Amino acid sequence: MEEVRETSAWVARNSSHVTIDSSGLEKVVETMKESIPKVEWDYEGIHYFDNGPLTVQYLFVLDALNFCFWPDKDLNYDHLAKGLKEALLNDHSAFDADRLQKYTGPQLRELLKWPRSLPLEEERVRLLHEVGFELERSFEGKASKLVESCGKSAVKLVALVTRHFPGFRDHSMYKGHQVFLYKRAQIFAADLWGAFKGQGYGEFNDIGSITMFADYIVPAVLQQLGVLKYSSTLANAIQASSEIGAGTEEEVELRACSIFAVEKMRELLSIKCGKQVGSECRVRSLALVRWCPMPIAPTSSNTVNILLSRSYACKKQNTNFGLECLKYFL
Repeated sequence: MEEVRETSAWVARNSSHVTIDSSGLEKVVETMKESIPKVEWDYEGIHYFDNGPLTVQYLFVLDALNFCFWPDKDLNYDHLAKGLKEALLNDHSAFDADRLQKYTGPQLRELLKWPRSLPLEEERVRLLHEVGFELERSFEGKASKLVESCGKSAVKLVALVTRHFPGFRDHSMYKGHQVFLYKRAQIFAADLWGAFKGQGYGEFNDIGSITMFADYIVPAVLQQLGVLKYSSTLANAIQASSEIGAGTEEEVELRACSIFAVEKMRELLSIKCGKQVGSECRVRSLALVRWCPMPIAPTSSNTVNILLSRSYACKKQNTNFGLECLKYFL
């Protein structure tokens, strides 16, 4: 995903509110270099998996809906993944393309067995309709056909997803330049690779090309570890619980600088360890959410205003906690 790397690097060089502290980055790398874990994709068994096309359909629907769980303090990613899994186990046609186009908000809640309105419920329903319509129009109603058409290339899959499904087009204008982040489109490729263990629908000959998936928890961890520095204006806004709108300079800088910082950390770790680090896959942002004590999840950046002060809960943890979190992005 060179466009993600290149535009994130441009933001980092021209950032007004977020900077990367090279010495802080090197200190973190020095601490991490001896213990980079291998992470299993589904170690808690929360996802549907049948080793076939239905799993691909499930993952695509899951990743279409995987954003913005706050301000519902009881809702998190695990509820979404488990709820969709149970719905599919009860009815294998639940995610057929024609049915995706007909769901209403109350029906989606019933599908997930959620007792009240979902955050951004109308947007979630719109995305389900979009996914169902375009799958039916261009891919015989099957996400597996979408994956098959990419020729075992994660880069081509991300390009196809963002071309056909506007809800996955995670990009912004920043100081006159277009910046590409493509969080959820890359997560879909990584989920396939992880679920199928690099085989079948998860076989990609360029999985190492994808980047870290830029949400708004990672910046809090990087800031805690001394890798990111915020301007006084941004720090005060976060501490005051002021909203930072999607697409604003501050939001783009927080996400893009996080990508750039993690890429630099990976490069430095590769040098220090004498081998390529993270060449197979940057593990999804969900890994960090699992370690964070609050139900915070990535946003759909083109539809949501983010409230970064909530992710400051991570600052209550010690440095070792932050390092354990960060290892999952390399």
